[in-house]
Parts: sequence; C-alpha cells; structure tokens
Amino acid sequence: MNPTPTPSGEHSFDALGIEPRILETIIKSGISTPTPIQYQAIPAAINGQDVIGIAQTGTGKTLAFGVPMIQQLMDKDVRGLILLPTRELAIQVDETITKIGRSVGITSAILIGGANMRQQVAAIRRNPNIIIATPGRLIDHLQRGTIRLDKVAILVFDEADRMLDMGFQPQIKKVLETVPKERQTMLFSATLSHDIGQIATKHMRTPLSIEVAPQGTTAEKVTQEFFIVHREQKVPLLESVLQKHTGSVLVFSRTKHGAKKILDAVRAMGHKAAEIHGNRSLSQRREALDGFKSGRYRVLIATDIASRGIDVKGLELVVNFDLPMDSSDYVHRIGRTGRAGAEGHAISFAMPSERGGMRDIERLIRKSLPISPLPDSLPGARPTMSLESSSDRRPQSGGGYNRGGARRSFAPRSGVSSYAPRSGGSSYAPRSSGSSYAPRSGGSSYAPRTGGSSFTPREGGSYAPRPSSDSNSVGGFQVRTGGGRSPRRPTFHKTPRHKRKTEGSSPRSSQRSFR
Repeated sequence: MNPTPTPSGEHSFDALGIEPRILETIIKSGISTPTPIQYQAIPAAINGQDVIGIAQTGTGKTLAFGVPMIQQLMDKDVRGLILLPTRELAIQVDETITKIGRSVGITSAILIGGANMRQQVAAIRRNPNIIIATPGRLIDHLQRGTIRLDKVAILVFDEADRMLDMGFQPQIKKVLETVPKERQTMLFSATLSHDIGQIATKHMRTPLSIEVAPQGTTAEKVTQEFFIVHREQKVPLLESVLQKHTGSVLVFSRTKHGAKKILDAVRAMGHKAAEIHGNRSLSQRREALDGFKSGRYRVLIATDIASRGIDVKGLELVVNFDLPMDSSDYVHRIGRTGRAGAEGHAISFAMPSERGGMRDIERLIRKSLPISPLPDSLPGARPTMSLESSSDRRPQSGGGYNRGGARRSFAPRSGVSSYAPRSGGSSYAPRSSGSSYAPRSGGSSYAPRTGGSSFTPREGGSYAPRPSSDSNSVGGFQVRTGGGRSPRRPTFHKTPRHKRKTEGSSPRSSQRSFR
C-alpha cells in the first residue's frame, strides 16, 4: 500500500469519469473544483478498485466515496453500505447522498441509535439502494432479522479510526463476516493506525492507498490562537471572545456537565445558544444542529461526540473551552471551521496545568502554538505564561500557596489561645493563662486542675467518678480503683409464660428474673 502522491494545481470534475447527470448536480450545488482526495479517489473507485483514503477533516471525503457508490449502483440490483461512528456524521452523509443521488433515482435509509426502530424497519422495507448506519444500530437490526446484507456490493468505512477508538471493532468484525466476500471496500480515515492496517490486509483486495496529508495536518486557512487562563477566568474570556467575533461560534467542552454550565453562562450573556452531547435525545440534537445551521442559534456548545459530525458553511470561529483528552481530537475540532478551502479561526483556552497537553498538540501538528495575552478588561487578568511557567505549582512540603500564588508561612497566634511547649517534652500543652487545663506532672496526658472538675484520675491512669459519702457507689455506679473491668450491669429477660406461676412465688415476682 504505497501512498499515491498528491497532484498539484487545480483540476476539474469533468476528467474524473463522472456520469453527466451526477456531474450536473455537483456543479449546481456550487462545487466546481475537486479536492485532492476527490480527484484521486473518484476515478479509481468508479472502476471498482478498493481504496484507502487518509485525509484530514474537512477535505471532502463524503463525495470521494459517495459519487462512485451512487454511479455504480445505478440500474443494478445491488446495495451499498456506509458505516460511520456518530449520529451527526450519519445525518450529514445522508444529506449529501440524498442530494446527489436524487437526480439518478438512488435512495437511502439511515439507521442510527436514538431513532424509532419501527420507522427504520419501514425504511428498510422500501428497499433503499444505500444503507447509512452506525455499527451498534446495524447490529440491532441484524439480530432482529429486519435487514439482510447479502446484496451489499460496496462497503464504505467513514472515519474508521474514530469507530475503532469508540470501541466498535467487534461490531465491524461482525459486519465484515456478514457481507459478501466479493465486494468493493473503501476505507476513509484521518489517521492510519495498526488496526486499520489489519482490516485492510485481511478484508481488502490490493487497495489503492491515497494519503493527502500526513497525520495531524490542520487546514491551511485555519488560524490558531491560545490563551493561558485560570479556570475562573474562562467564562469572562469567552464573553470577551463572543463580543469580538460576531459570526457563528462552535464551543467545545470536555464533558456533558460542563457543556450544560457553558450553555447557561452563554445564555446569561444574552446570546441564543444550544447544546449537543450524549445526554441529549436524537430529536434534541437534530433541532440544535438544524437551528445552528439556519442561524437560529448563534452559539452551539458540543462535546467531542460532534467533533466529526458538524458541517456548517461559514462557521467563523471554533472555541476550545476545554482542551481535548486526546490531542488528535484537537485537529478534528478546529477542522469544523475553514472547510472546503474557506478561512476560519480557532481559539483554545488552556490552564497552566495543561502545558503537557499543549506540547502533545504541538508535536502532532508540527507547529508552535501561538499564545496571546489576556485582554486587559478581563476580571482578574494575569500575565501570559510560557509553557515552562511554574506559577501554578502545587504546594511543596513545609509550606503552601495562597490563592494568588504567593507563598504563605505559619506562625503561632498570640494571646490566650496560643500554645507553648511544656517543660521536658516535645509536645505542646496550653499555657497557664486563661485555660482550665494544665499539664500533669511527669506524664504525657492531660488532667484537669484541682477543684476544676468533678473527675479525678484513678490509680490506673484513667478517669472515674469521684466517690460521694457512700464509698462503694455513686449514683448506682461503682468506683473502679484498679484498671480492671467493671461489674456487668444487670439485664432483664422475660420469663416464658408456662413458667411464670411457680410454687412459692407470686405472679408479679415470677414475671421477671435477673441474670
């Protein structure tokens, strides 16, 4: 699988062997020049060759496999199957396939989690030409017997690396065992991992490998900017960014709970915003995404589940409110802007403790990250720190740091409540002034002063009540003079009914006995 070199210069769709009706639809949709991955993959795929396409996000991979699939399925009693990792990406691909395939009578059905199973079964029964599915929901239909894959002639894995990262390898293996052996297979991914290489070796026939850009390559026209900011400054900084940039903004959060908090903060700023993450239902996610595309919402807050499934034309800005857990997700996040050769901008908020994550991103994209100073108007703004700054260090033994980062020391307080060392020992005891306790002589424990308490120490070193006029007991308790165990307190038990009336005892006295 030797990578094919990327051609230089601009090309046209006319020389790719695309059917005229499909070509006319592409031109009408406003796409006049193929991207490098489209220019190399479409002719080979139309000829039925297996293809592995490695390209960064936003390079037009959907048309690279969609156009050949539609053209080969025309007037044939075979099917196409497209597997992809997320619901949002499935919806996006379905929109593109429907737009291009409508002109030649190609239909599609989408099978994704969260949607109504009965409606999906009805769509399958209409015998669509192309099935677009996430692995989990496709396996559900296979187990229920509502779908068959024996007529699949073209199999496509889109965002294969993401599917493997999400743990779909068992489902992918099941699909590969179910589809016919004689088929065309196309695999598209942003990275070429070992697992993807194994799939290609076992299940593809001498595939053509096309690598448009090395792993970690970001879009050329997307500018990047970093702010080193403390956690409490993130929301004020986001407000400043939203005031400076007037277009649509996509904000990424690391967690679902964090996305909800950001949504509340953005709405409090007066902006129309929506959220999209795993806790939202499919209808809620579609409504949020459709509202963001139409302009009803200016800000969309999302988790990494949507980092490969949002395609919005004219998206001005991407904000990484939290840095991603995996540095490769950074490339996919900022790839939501600057798509198809357009310009875009990406801003990331990094805390001082995330310097290691920033270095991982630099190694991946092979660029130095530009760090900008915080705005002067930001509440509590601190100077910009380099990656080697140490102002956010954790406290070391023997001292600590104040909230502002300054070193603090400890000193004994003056007055009644302070402590002074007792004589002849390394421990501390209260001073004699203002306290009801004083160290007992020659011991490490404490005892109350004479006359200051109703307790006196016994000979064994513990405390016991002081005896009254009755030397044997005080209030029903015996005074212990040694260290031994005190007598057991009497307990009562109820006499069984058949033994209560015995000879020589009254009924009342026989009801209870001592033990």
